[in-house]
Amino acid sequence: MGYDITEPYGPLIETTARVAVWNVWARFGPWREREQAILAVLAGADADVVVLIEAWEDAGESQADRLGARLNLPHRVFRGVPDEMAAADALSGVAVLSRWPLTRLGEQRLGDQDGWDGGFAVFAHAEGPRGPLQVFGVTLGWKPGHSTQRQQQVRDLGAFVRKEADTQAPVVVAGDLNAVPDSDEIRMLTGRTAVAAPGLVFYDAWETAGDGTSGHTWSNANPWARPVLWPDRRIDYVLTAWPRGGGAGHPVRCDLLGTSPVDGVMASDHYGVVADLRY
Repeated sequence: MGYDITEPYGPLIETTARVAVWNVWARFGPWREREQAILAVLAGADADVVVLIEAWEDAGESQADRLGARLNLPHRVFRGVPDEMAAADALSGVAVLSRWPLTRLGEQRLGDQDGWDGGFAVFAHAEGPRGPLQVFGVTLGWKPGHSTQRQQQVRDLGAFVRKEADTQAPVVVAGDLNAVPDSDEIRMLTGRTAVAAPGLVFYDAWETAGDGTSGHTWSNANPWARPVLWPDRRIDYVLTAWPRGGGAGHPVRCDLLGTSPVDGVMASDHYGVVADLRY
């Protein structure tokens, strides 16, 4: 069959999956009260898959389990590294919570791990009702002057995605990437400069399907962020790989999460991102 300019991907998929990502700021500040606010916001979002950055786990408890049980997301994976700012047995890392079974789990440290500003990725293959949704929860180094380090982390992420992902199914990268949209590291992911891995190009869900505003996820309107003295920035993302047949994975809507207090409590120092993707 010849190429159809009116339907280059074939008839578009009209159903969607909802993916959310949020840096939930570990156990800083009044974390129990914040956790209640996080739960309230995520319950309202009703996402099929939630990626938590700076999730925590220790010998007695797991934040992935605490939240997942309340959000009716029974399938969960957490991978982390020792949390240097907490108790000796505590881990800080990335969690994926899912409405659907998670298989083919993996993890990958990104970039040079000799320093304190490395990156980390968790892979989970969600077995949804209309086929797999391949989710990579990612955090990159946070230091403002470490663009070069983040670029290497993005290259490592690209290699990890190419190794783990099926090119016929939707691929989602959701995380706190600590880089603004016009940075070299984000431009590598969105195809505006040399890509992280051959053929690997992502759509930025906010750019594609947001409301046209700046979409800052680090905002001085947030009292938890304000003391850090950084400018307002958009550093948290849902990215989806160039669409498959039917436009699978293509963002049709994107919103921010946690921009207002819940019972007087701001949920985190970051705002979250939630996107509806053709699925």
